[in-house]
Amino acid sequence: MKLTKNILQLSLFLVAFIAFQVDSHAQLSIPQLSGQDVDRRVIITAVPFLNFAPDSRHSGMGDVGVATSPDANSAHWNAGKLAFIEDDMGFSLSYSPWLGRLVPDMSLNYLTGYKRIDNVSAFGLDLRYFNMGDIQLTDTRGNPLGDFSPRDIAIGGTYSRKLSDNLSLGISARFIHSNLSGNLSSAGGNESRPGVSIGTDVGIYHTSEIILSDKEANFSWGINLSNIGPKITYNSAEDLDYLPTNLKFGSALQLPMDELNTITLALDFNKMLVPTPPLYEVDENGQLVLDPNTNEPVIAAGKDPTRPLISGMFGSPFDAPDGFREEIQEIMVSFGTEYSYDDKFALRAGYFYENPKKGGRRYFTMGVGFKFNRLGFDFSYLVPQVQNHPLAETLRFTLLYNVPR
Repeated sequence: MKLTKNILQLSLFLVAFIAFQVDSHAQLSIPQLSGQDVDRRVIITAVPFLNFAPDSRHSGMGDVGVATSPDANSAHWNAGKLAFIEDDMGFSLSYSPWLGRLVPDMSLNYLTGYKRIDNVSAFGLDLRYFNMGDIQLTDTRGNPLGDFSPRDIAIGGTYSRKLSDNLSLGISARFIHSNLSGNLSSAGGNESRPGVSIGTDVGIYHTSEIILSDKEANFSWGINLSNIGPKITYNSAEDLDYLPTNLKFGSALQLPMDELNTITLALDFNKMLVPTPPLYEVDENGQLVLDPNTNEPVIAAGKDPTRPLISGMFGSPFDAPDGFREEIQEIMVSFGTEYSYDDKFALRAGYFYENPKKGGRRYFTMGVGFKFNRLGFDFSYLVPQVQNHPLAETLRFTLLYNVPR
């Protein structure tokens, strides 16, 4: 019995469906947690909550945010944006009931604040808390081991600085604590413990004025590499899982219609820098072929998914079993738009697409925002294309407070 792995799988099941990928002809992919399809190679990592869109504004725009205008939640999307924020200081508090159609007590919570240092730099702090509700732990025979509330926490800081009038660089660092099963020990001697790691983000942001149809518009682009850090373990040093290291590239165009009305169009491309699950050889009976020297399954296509961090991160764009075509399938696309009236009222909509072979998340989003002097409130709603999807009717609420310079 391996208690910790069972608990990890249970927790991740609340984020995705459990499935197994099997090619019945010549090759087999080792059973993996999968997204929504039972015959797909979906990339699975520890602490996936680090990549969940935490705030209402950007989740209402299809989860775009790398190059949108800076706000209090910039640290999650692109640390470089924070240097261009106009206000002197502020904070944001976001709350989202998570997977409400499946469980009643999960939630994603995000608290962030920022302060300008001078005209060219700013810093921020953020706290992310993912509450997975209450569960009853049991062993493999169904014997109760007690109740527990699994939870993930990340605490981070951000420094952002302008390199020129148009370009900025930001760096974030965070401490990650993932407690999925407490400190229980199984009858087989496998002791579980909370997973601990650190993560780093690096973001670049560029913004400039351009002329479109005799009107002055703003065009921005950004690159954000997030969650770079050592693997995390819940039991032993031999059983390690990758952090959700992620590369995003995005652009945004802000078009003023007149003095009061503005429309923003944004587009993001997103790819996980984590090894793709390989295909393993099987014999004529459908059993895994083991290497006689290592007693590990023989890889038929792809690369070793347990390789070290640097090799896994930089090799991930080239390790898919189906080559370049599969690597392209791993790119997620987000598109969003925002209409703003006098910076006091906003309507938002967006679309998120993930290839069906890589999880198949496809959903529309919508949102609304209000601003009264220093106080703002945002709300967003998610509508999946797939019926009975666990993310259906996901709501997010965000409260913002800004202090002008």
